[in-house]
Amino acid sequence: MKLIKTAFRLFSSMNIVALFRLFLDLLQSKIFFPNARIIRRPNYIRNEGNLIMGKGFSCGPRLIIDIFGKNASVKIGKDVMAYHGLHIGAINSVEIGDGVLIASDVYISDHSHGSYKGEMQSSPDQLPVDRELTSSPVKIGNNVWIGEKVSILPGVTIGEGAVIGAGSVVTRNIPSQTIAVGAPAVVIKTYDSERGEWVANEMQKTT
Repeated sequence: MKLIKTAFRLFSSMNIVALFRLFLDLLQSKIFFPNARIIRRPNYIRNEGNLIMGKGFSCGPRLIIDIFGKNASVKIGKDVMAYHGLHIGAINSVEIGDGVLIASDVYISDHSHGSYKGEMQSSPDQLPVDRELTSSPVKIGNNVWIGEKVSILPGVTIGEGAVIGAGSVVTRNIPSQTIAVGAPAVVIKTYDSERGEWVANEMQKTT
């Protein structure tokens, strides 16, 4: 009954086709993802391990979640909102905190085909698909804002309240309450709670 009421409340601002799509999206969400607010179609979820969706999760079309292996996990916190084309891949652990906002076409992965540093590095003569998978957990703190077309790569921790600028490639840890941009992403501003302002880093002030 609540599902029907929600759909009809939106009727006045939507055409019949859009309303029908919304109804199907809501129905699918409540059946298969009871904690979620809405997960729009199409979506693809491969869960061989442990998938936890916090209450109020919402996502636009083209959500892909790949969880490979019984020991792998993806944990999504409460009130996380993602737009179109979110892709999460895990063979180890990906954790997203509460209140995270994610723009379109964002990629988050805890693994890579091959090793390219340290001992036992992969050879370019070997087919990429045949190279041994390497992994390291990814953790995204509460209230993080992730911009359009961001890639977050293995082993990264993003602190609470951080902002990741559009198009960034995050290859290293990002501290809490900072703004990071670029490929690879670097911190350009830090929030000063006493002043109530985002302050440019010294390097940014001189460039």
